[in-house]
Amino acid sequence: MAAIPRHRVLNGLRIALALLVTAAVTVAVVRNWSEVSADLRRIDGGSLALAGVFVAVAPILTMLGWRRLLADLGSDLHVAPAGGIFFVGQLGKYLPGSVWSIVAQAEMAARLHIPRSRSAVVGMITLGLAAICGFVVGLPALPLLLRREGGEGMGWLLLALPLVVVLLWPPLLNWGIDFGLRLLRREPLEHSLSGRAVLTTAACFIGAWIFSGLHAWVLVRAIGEPTVDPGQLVVASVCGFALASSMAMFSVVLPAGVGVREGLLVLILAPATTSTSAAAAVVVLSRFLTVLADVVFALAGWAYARSHHLLTNRAERAQEGVVLEEDAEADSAAT
Repeated sequence: MAAIPRHRVLNGLRIALALLVTAAVTVAVVRNWSEVSADLRRIDGGSLALAGVFVAVAPILTMLGWRRLLADLGSDLHVAPAGGIFFVGQLGKYLPGSVWSIVAQAEMAARLHIPRSRSAVVGMITLGLAAICGFVVGLPALPLLLRREGGEGMGWLLLALPLVVVLLWPPLLNWGIDFGLRLLRREPLEHSLSGRAVLTTAACFIGAWIFSGLHAWVLVRAIGEPTVDPGQLVVASVCGFALASSMAMFSVVLPAGVGVREGLLVLILAPATTSTSAAAAVVVLSRFLTVLADVVFALAGWAYARSHHLLTNRAERAQEGVVLEEDAEADSAAT
């Protein structure tokens, strides 16, 4: 009997684990559906629309940060093709594993004459920086996760926060990137990332986390009477969402951190809401809105990418009468 390739075994285990976590979350919601559904009905259309707007801002800012890193390494794309590549590739995060988005983006970027190695490195740096920025935004909510209390244990954050922020210091960040690439046996960066590019990207990612958290804040306020003061509610919802999501990013075997983010966010939000069912309603709607935003942006990106032949291979392009030299000129004009 032929041995089963290792990568197939790992993919099978990842899919099984993803299904188990998703099933566990689904069962928990179903068991409390009467309470959760009652909380869902309390959210008015205006609040839902506002939450949707906040959710939609986050991927745009993330794309702009990714685009800035790519430009710093020598591939300055116009916003339109950058969005087409980034948003379509982002759907890869819903597959088990942590590389599908990067692979998809690298393949599409290659149609614009961007080296696959460059876009792949930018994809990995984007994941790492996004996780660091998410933890920076979410750090004030850590006591809520550890103790489920909002008023104690905050002083030590004054010491912990600078330790996290220093990871964004360009010389240290570039050293960490080079070290990581050596461990992965990849080629080093063509040149170090500039301080301006790191600062701009970090600002985009932090803004994305804040807008993502604001949608949770809107939902929490709409569902019922919070049991904490407004300041603590902001920490629980905005910072809590960033903390739960950034921690879920490390669960690379699960698609888009499904289950991990929801479980952590319920723990953080439950003390700040009227009940655990209210917190569960927030995370159910939150996941729905974030997936919807990803799909809508991916469809828009797909329409652009398809019309500009970023999703077709060389043979298909030849059959369609598209000349590579004409594409190169169009790409140059677009950038």
